[in-house]
Amino acid sequence: MSAAAAIAGAVAFGCVPLIGWPSAWAQTGALPGTVHPAPEHPSRSASRQPGHHEEHAGRATPVVSAHGSSHPHKPHTAVAPPAPARPAPVEAPPAASPSAPSPEAEKPQDVEKPDGSEAKKLPRFASLRADEVNMRAGPGRRYRINWVYKRRDLPVEIMREYDVWRWVRDPDGIEGWMQQATLMGRRTFIVQKADATLRAEASDAAAAVAILKPGVIGRIRSCEAASDWCNVQAGSYRGYLRREQFWGVFPGEAINP
Repeated sequence: MSAAAAIAGAVAFGCVPLIGWPSAWAQTGALPGTVHPAPEHPSRSASRQPGHHEEHAGRATPVVSAHGSSHPHKPHTAVAPPAPARPAPVEAPPAASPSAPSPEAEKPQDVEKPDGSEAKKLPRFASLRADEVNMRAGPGRRYRINWVYKRRDLPVEIMREYDVWRWVRDPDGIEGWMQQATLMGRRTFIVQKADATLRAEASDAAAAVAILKPGVIGRIRSCEAASDWCNVQAGSYRGYLRREQFWGVFPGEAINP
């Protein structure tokens, strides 16, 4: 028997240690000459994971984000300028002949207080007419400004009335007085807590038109009293939202187009 055959027989029975064999066997635990399959490339294994293509299949739903903050700001405190000197008395000019009122003096469109039975209904919703509206501590210009709103179309809830002043509540629950001229009767909404899915029909199974992010303000086009859905518009997107997904409408309230 040759020496090589004797060593091989001893190894088979565990009698003779392997001397001089490559240390790679001690590291890998594999006998010399053993063939192992090559590891699969990560990109190839990922491509066969279930649902990998379904996540990116089809057209992505548009996402509408808020433009500007809906929260009020504290007014800037400025030093009052010195009172101007009293001018010398002058002769009163002659009375002017009556003329047509200027455009600025004309009654604004879409007034806050609607005609008919809705005029006496409290509470009711309205929206801000301008990009800067003051909320005061009392019903008059002599009262201090507590908050300044810089978001046109922001919905507010009118709680009380006094002359041309309205006690309102904003979406955050802040209350104060606003002048009627700074409000309008257009019905709007705001998405508050979570993303709202605008759908093509009044159904949870309908196609998604857009995803409205918190802070998005839109217009309420119509609501049926017996329906949980309202027809709304946010920017160029029109569809249906559940009442519970936005602020600006009462439960069971009907809004006609």
